[in-house]
Amino acid sequence: MSPATQLADPPDLQTTETPKIEKKGRRKTSHLKLVPETLELRETLRAKCREVASRMNKDLPPTKDELELVARRTLEEIGLGEGYIGWVMVILSSEFFRDSVAAIPPSRRLFLLPHCLKHAEGCPADYDEFGMDCKKCGACSIADFRTKAEEMGYKVLVAEGSPVVMKIIVSGYVDSIVGVACLNVLEKAIDKILLAGIPCMAVPLLSSDCRNTSVDEEWVREMILTQAPAASQQTRSYVHLMRAASDMFAQPQLNDLVGRLRSQATIATDSDDPLAGIDPIAATEALATDFLARGGKYSRPFMTLAAYDAMLGGNGTMADGPNAVSGFSRGVRAAAMSIECFHKASLVHDDIEDDDSFRYGMASMHQQYGLSTAINVGDYMIGLGYRMIGREIESIGAAAAADILNCLSSAHMRLAEGQGAELLWRDSSNKRLSPLDALKIYALKTAPAFEAALYTGIRLAGDVTAHVEPVKQFARNIGVAFQIINDLQDWHGDDHNKLGAAGDILGGRPTILLALALQSLAADDQQRLLDALSNVHYTSNSQRVATARELMEKGRVFEQAEKLIEKHRERSLEVAQSIEPESLRRLMLYLVDTVLDQSGIHPETHLHAPAIQTFQIGMAPTR
Repeated sequence: MSPATQLADPPDLQTTETPKIEKKGRRKTSHLKLVPETLELRETLRAKCREVASRMNKDLPPTKDELELVARRTLEEIGLGEGYIGWVMVILSSEFFRDSVAAIPPSRRLFLLPHCLKHAEGCPADYDEFGMDCKKCGACSIADFRTKAEEMGYKVLVAEGSPVVMKIIVSGYVDSIVGVACLNVLEKAIDKILLAGIPCMAVPLLSSDCRNTSVDEEWVREMILTQAPAASQQTRSYVHLMRAASDMFAQPQLNDLVGRLRSQATIATDSDDPLAGIDPIAATEALATDFLARGGKYSRPFMTLAAYDAMLGGNGTMADGPNAVSGFSRGVRAAAMSIECFHKASLVHDDIEDDDSFRYGMASMHQQYGLSTAINVGDYMIGLGYRMIGREIESIGAAAAADILNCLSSAHMRLAEGQGAELLWRDSSNKRLSPLDALKIYALKTAPAFEAALYTGIRLAGDVTAHVEPVKQFARNIGVAFQIINDLQDWHGDDHNKLGAAGDILGGRPTILLALALQSLAADDQQRLLDALSNVHYTSNSQRVATARELMEKGRVFEQAEKLIEKHRERSLEVAQSIEPESLRRLMLYLVDTVLDQSGIHPETHLHAPAIQTFQIGMAPTR
C-alpha cells in the first residue's frame, strides 16, 4: 500500500467525551521502538502524522492508549509493521501540540537537549546542578541549537533526568517544552505529557546509543523556529491547577492562608543556628511554616483543587484556566492546604518512628532540631490543619465544613491505625506477615489521604452523596497500588530523599514484598529471610540486603508484586470509568496514570532518562 494512502478518521478521538479505553496489563514494548531507517521514510511518516493530527479533537489531550490506536491505524494504512509504533506516537503527539507550542512566545518555552548529543571525546563542558554547562566550541550540534534558541528567548537546559524541569513548569517560568531525547524515553513519558496537557514537541534521536548519537538537525531547527498566532482550539491542561496548588505554599499566599499569629520571621536553613533571632514562642510556628514550604509536589492539594474544579465543569483546565483558578475562594484554598498540613505532620512523625535521616534532600526535622521539637512541630501542623477549616466556616458553609472535618478526622485515625499496626509488627518478636495483613496496613496508611483529598474537593463544590463510595473504592485501590510501587522503588534507592536501597528491609518494616516471600518460599528460606530482617548472624547490611534480594528473586516476589499493582490499577480504572461528570472521570483517569507510574521500578530502562520524563504528578512516599 502506498505511503500516500489516505487514513480514516482517528478512532474515538472526534468526541469531547473521554473514550473508555480498555487498559491491559503491562507488556514488553522493546520491539515497538524502531526508528525509521531513512530520512525519506521519516519525512513520509511525519507528513502523515501531521495530517492525522490536524483532524484530532484538540479539546482533550489523548491518552497513551488512544494515541497507540491512532498510530497502529496509521501504520496499517501505509503498509508498515508495528515496530514503528513508538516513533509514530511521539511524532503524532508533537504534531498534536504543534499549533499550541507555536502560539506560545519563545520566551515562555523551555528547550531540552540531551548531553548524549555531545562528542564523548574531548568535550570541555562541565556539569552543575542544572545539567551541562555547554561550551560553544563548535565540536557538536548542541551549541548551535542552544545559541539559536537563546537568541529567540528560550530557557535552555542540557540535562537528563533533572527534577528541576517540573519545578520550572509548575513555578510558571515557562508554558511549553520542546526537546530532543531518545525514542525509548520519549515513548515512556508520552502519556504523562499528553494527559497533563502540557504543550510539547520532541524530535527523537536516531539511536538509543548514549555516545555520539545523532538527530535530524533540520527537524530540530524547524521545531525551535516554529511560531504562529494563537490556535483556535486550546487543549485542556492540568498545569494551571498544579501551579495553583504550588503557589499556595509560596509567599505571600502561605502566610496569608496559614494566618500566622506570631513573628513573620523565616528559618535560615543555611545557618549554623537557623532559629537565631526568632522568639522561642514563635519558633514552632516558624518551623511548621518553613516545613510546609520546603518541598514535595503538593499532590494532595492539587487533587482537592482539581476535584473541586471538575465538579464545577473543569474550567480550570481550559485556555482561560488561570482566571478560573484565581477565582477559587479562600475557603477552598484553605481546605486544600489543610490536607497538606496533615500530610506533612505525618511525614515528620514517620521520620521519627522510622529514624529516617533525610526528607526532601535535607536533614529530617528530628535530626535538625531534636526529637521533642519534631514531635511538637508535627502536632502543631495537625492543629493548624483543623484550624484552617474551622476559620473558614463562613466561606465553606457550616454543613460542608462539618462533613469535611468528619472525613479528615476519620482519615487521620485510619492513618494512625495503619502506622500503629506497622510499628507493633516491627517491634514484635514474631516477624511473620501474610499478604492480606500487609495490604490491610497499606489500605489504612496510604488510601485515606487520597480519599480525603478527593472527597474534600467534591464536597466543597456541593453534594457528595453519589461519590462517597466510589471515591472510597478508588482511593483504596490506587493507594494500595501506589504503596506497592513505593516498596519496589525502595530496592533502587531514592536520590531525592537521599535514601539508600532496601531501606524497608534494613528498617524492619512490614511490606507486601516480605509477606509474598514468606508465602512463596520453603521453610528454610523463610527462616533465612527472617534472619536477614532481624539482623541475625550478619556482619554487614550489604549481606542482609543481598540475601533478601536473592530470596525474593527466588520466590518471584517482584513479579507477584507487579501483578498486584496491575490488579489494583484495573480496579481503580473500573471505578474511574463509571464516574460522572465527565470532567471528574477524566481527572481520576489522569491520577491512575500519574500516581501509578512504574518507571522507577525498572531503572535499567531509564539509565539516561531525560528531564522530559518528570512531567507528572508524583506522590511523596508514605512510610
